[in-house]
Amino acid sequence: MNSPERVVVVGSGMCGMFTALALAKRGHEVTVLERDPPPPEGNADAAFFDWNRLGAAQFRHPHAFLGLMCSLIQAHYPELLEQFEAAGARRMEFAEMLPPELKAHYTPESGDEKLFVLMCRRATLETVIRRHVGTLNNVHIRNRVQVGGLLTEERNGVRVATGVSVRCRDTGEDVRENLHTDLLIDASGRSSHFPQWLAKLGLDVEEDSESAQIVYYTRHYKLKPGEAEPPRGDNRGAGDLGYLKYGVFPGDNGNFAIILCTDERETALIDALRDQERFDAICRSIPGLEPWLGDDRSEPTTDSFGIGDIRSVWRSFIRDDKPLLENFFAVGDAALRTNPLYGRGCSTGVMHAQILAEVLDAEQDPVARARAFHARTEDELRPIFDASRREDRSGIKRALAAMEGRGLEKPDSLKKWFGV
Repeated sequence: MNSPERVVVVGSGMCGMFTALALAKRGHEVTVLERDPPPPEGNADAAFFDWNRLGAAQFRHPHAFLGLMCSLIQAHYPELLEQFEAAGARRMEFAEMLPPELKAHYTPESGDEKLFVLMCRRATLETVIRRHVGTLNNVHIRNRVQVGGLLTEERNGVRVATGVSVRCRDTGEDVRENLHTDLLIDASGRSSHFPQWLAKLGLDVEEDSESAQIVYYTRHYKLKPGEAEPPRGDNRGAGDLGYLKYGVFPGDNGNFAIILCTDERETALIDALRDQERFDAICRSIPGLEPWLGDDRSEPTTDSFGIGDIRSVWRSFIRDDKPLLENFFAVGDAALRTNPLYGRGCSTGVMHAQILAEVLDAEQDPVARARAFHARTEDELRPIFDASRREDRSGIKRALAAMEGRGLEKPDSLKKWFGV
């Protein structure tokens, strides 16, 4: 293990918190900078409805907390799983998730016990993680701090990250200051400004970006007192009709969400998804969703709301086998982004945080660290990224086929079903 270092993590979302957690566990002194306020006092509903998370565009959209993320947490932070469950998160095993046509052919294998998911709203999990990390002596979370620029210096002809300039409102006053650090971690997500700041220094980040050509809308609901979730039957709660993808996401404490996703060219359908009555009417017309809304079983807790600019993005911070900027690392959505429809973002973020912590532990030299981090990112996360992009391209073809009235290919294997 290397000597403890000062670390600044920009962003306190899921990836930022797990980065802070992994580095703090190894003795580093970690400061987390977050533009938004801390989670409110109170229960999971207070976190969902009252937490002003402007810096996280997907905060209130449903999330799938997949087996990859859950198994990493179980292996490294088992106490967090207990805290998640105490807050209302529920565990669903792999066999419970299979649609009927796959379940009939399923034979359990060793390791399947790790393929469970947590059913929970992101606000609930993020609140638990924030409060847990906030108890660590070597982590300082600073809220209402806006990062405004990158601090660097040249050492022996090499550009090195030394900190960030910030605008602070965490003390009730508007103060500008420079924060210096040994290591700078960008966990600020899909809206990261670091590529632009690097470009101003002549350090252009190589970016591979491709649109999924979709928009999706979410509406949240809550089961009425005394009502239970409908049984899983032959009609799936998720599917792809070509012109419309749909899914129900069971959450914590009787809450659930439904997403409806369509091609960005389906303007009439998009208008319908923005209308609350028509959104519910579309849901009731789909056999897998109707049981959740029918028979006066539930009531909406939000209007429908959308998200667009869905892209797969891969950024490389290495050029000619050397880091663009020494002592700087980007993790999670700041480095690689997949279509949130597949629910892989939190898993890749947690995995990326763990990879970074292990690399920093194993290597001391800045160039060796950058190379190792780049190599492991390629080896371990590129396959997940490529699988998501293939599914995006397949979805675009299916949407076009639906619009042109052509037949749609149906998944005929477990791998095709999950898009891998």
